Parts: sequence; C-alpha cells; structure tokens
Amino acid sequence: LFHFQEEGPGVVFWHAKGWTIFQAVIAYMRRRLAEDYDEVNAPQMLDKSLWETSGHWEWYRENMFAAQSAGDEAEDKRWFTIKPMNCPGHVQLFKHGLKSYRDLPLRLAEFGVVHRYEPSGAMHGLMRVRGFTQDDAHIFCTEDQLADECLKINELILSTYADFGFDGELTVKLSTRPEKRVGSDAAWDHAEAVMADVLKRIAASNNRIKTETNPGEGAFYGPKFEYVLRDAIGRDWQCGTTQVDFNLPERFGAFYIDADGAKKAPVMVHRAICGSIERFIGILIEHFAGNFPLWLAPVQAVVTTITSDGDEYAKEVAAAARRAGLRVEIDLRNEKINYKVREHSLAKIPALLVVGKKEAESRSVSIRRLGSEGQKVMPTADAIAALAEEAIPPDIKRERSKA
Repeated sequence: LFHFQEEGPGVVFWHAKGWTIFQAVIAYMRRRLAEDYDEVNAPQMLDKSLWETSGHWEWYRENMFAAQSAGDEAEDKRWFTIKPMNCPGHVQLFKHGLKSYRDLPLRLAEFGVVHRYEPSGAMHGLMRVRGFTQDDAHIFCTEDQLADECLKINELILSTYADFGFDGELTVKLSTRPEKRVGSDAAWDHAEAVMADVLKRIAASNNRIKTETNPGEGAFYGPKFEYVLRDAIGRDWQCGTTQVDFNLPERFGAFYIDADGAKKAPVMVHRAICGSIERFIGILIEHFAGNFPLWLAPVQAVVTTITSDGDEYAKEVAAAARRAGLRVEIDLRNEKINYKVREHSLAKIPALLVVGKKEAESRSVSIRRLGSEGQKVMPTADAIAALAEEAIPPDIKRERSKA
C-alpha cells in the first residue's frame, strides 16, 4: 500500500493500491461535505509575516518548516513557511470581498497538505508523520450560531465514523486553555463556557459517548473537542477535532457587517473529521486487519482461471465487472487454482471470481469470498450485480434509501 524511506523521513510513498484507498476516503468526505461546505485550496507556502500575524511564528515555530530561495535578489531573501495548518489561508479567503451577517455561517473545506516537524524518535509509520493531508474546514459564524455549528459537526463526525465501521464507544474530550496561548482571559472564558455547554448536549444526545476534560491541552488560539474512537481490538485513537477560535480572525482584521451596520469579527471554528488522512488509513488498516469492506478495498475482486481454457471468458468477466464500476484484476497465470486462491486470500482480496471451461459454457462464475471456505456458482451478470451493489459506499446507499 505504501512505504517510507530515508530520503523522505516522515513522508509517505503511496503505491497504487494504497492511493486507491486514500482517494476512496477523500471521495467519501467530499460527498459528505458537498451540500454545506465550499471546497477551497490555499497556497502551500506563504510569507513569514502571515505566520507572525497568526501567532504561529511565536507559538508554533519549532514545529514549522521554513524555506528561502537560493537566489541573490532581494526577493530571494524573504522567508517563507511551508504551511503546518490551513487556517491562516482560509482567513485570507474569508477576507477577500465584503461579508454580511447574511453570508454566515460560511464553511470553507480543504483537503490540505500540511507539514509539521516531528522529532525522528516520535515518528511512527502512518500514525505520526511530517507531511500529511487534513480533511480540514473552517467555519466563520456569529456567536449566536456557534453552538449549533458545533452540534452539526458532532453529527457529521459520528455518522462518518459509523460508516467506516467505528460504531462502538466514543470519547469526546474538552481541552482547555494551555499555558502558551493568545487572546484575553475573557475571550477564553467565553469560548470554554460555550464548549462546556455543547459538550453536555453532545453527551445527552447519544449513549455511545463518554465525555472528559483535558485541562491545559487546548490549541494556543482556543479550546477544542477531541474525538477519540475505539478500534476492533480496543485501542483508542484521537481523530476528529472541533476548535473554537475568537482570536485568529481578530488578529487578521477579518470582519463581517452585522445587522446594525457595524463591523464585527466572526467566530472561527476549526474542524477535522478524519484528521490526518494518512493516520486515519493507518487506523483503518489496524481496525480491519487489512480486510477492508468492499467499498474501501483497493482491489474488490480478482477474476482467475482454473485452466487456460477459461482465459477468454475471464477477460469478458473482468471487462463486465469494470463496466459495473468494480475495481478488478485478472489472473491468467498457469498455476494451480489452490495456489491462486491461497495467494489472493493472503492479499486480502474480498472476492474471487473463478472461471473454467464449464463456467464459460454456462456463462457463470464460481464466487469465493474472503474468510469463507465454500464457493457459490452464479450467473455472471447476477454475481457482478450483487458485488456492485455491495460496493456502493454507505453514504450513497443512505441517500438512495431516503429517495
């Protein structure tokens, strides 16, 4: 699926099958956001001055990568930062053009690639890297809209985790002001009070949820919720976050025109669902032990032959399966069928479609499902239709059922 090597410490080399999973996760999140969010993209590298304004240069500098051109001109002496976060860029997008209270809430989403320095001893496979993609978003809203926005994010997080197979216990932690922070104590008091009230409402809404407080573990610009899910073997992973920020819009001079005609700084809510896509995929690999549900599996089926007599028919079956939208490979090797079955089972292929001379004559396939000892002979069209139906992502199935 992927590998790491010394020339790129903490960044992932995605192979084709791993990148297929990555894109399936992105496509799922993009569909979930389509109705309520505007997807944007902010630059990868921005002048140091922007990060000084945001407070990152002072409070987060040890985790940032900086770059300077090797040229001799004055322009080449400017320092730039490779973005560790998407938020300052999104504030610039909000500021571009006059905003009214009628435009709020404005929800900007980005699958943004960010880089953060992690000590070499802290890096750990996909779970802790230096370069990763966030399913990031920033919501600009009024104070009156804040609680409802946090609750909507909570609903999105819970349903997303359930779709990915995490439907057990979930912990939501409220992380409060750290020692190193920006903003007044009054702003922090207000933000924490709103978040504490929302946390009570979240706990009351779902008996799956436990709540905790993490004193001093908030971001330097505001308190946050951390969503901790539990995988199939009982391990806890912190993924989603919701962070309330009264400071960053004000530092950048962002404002909207309120109903009374006055300028007012919006509240900014930082939120992520999967968090780091790389880390989330690492968690999925562990959770499913590599045996992904059909909609996520990089190869959903392999068409394989018993003897060479079935080669031409196997090609027909594979072509029909691809037309139905399935990710299919074909195995025409001159190997014993038991060898092929064992090899593809070890590779966690969800379905094997076995064909031979008899299947070619009857226009059928013999289906073997991963983890099952038996096999079932079905007409090819029926088998492909059943697999294609099973491979529909859960969010699309849910929308179809509503219709």
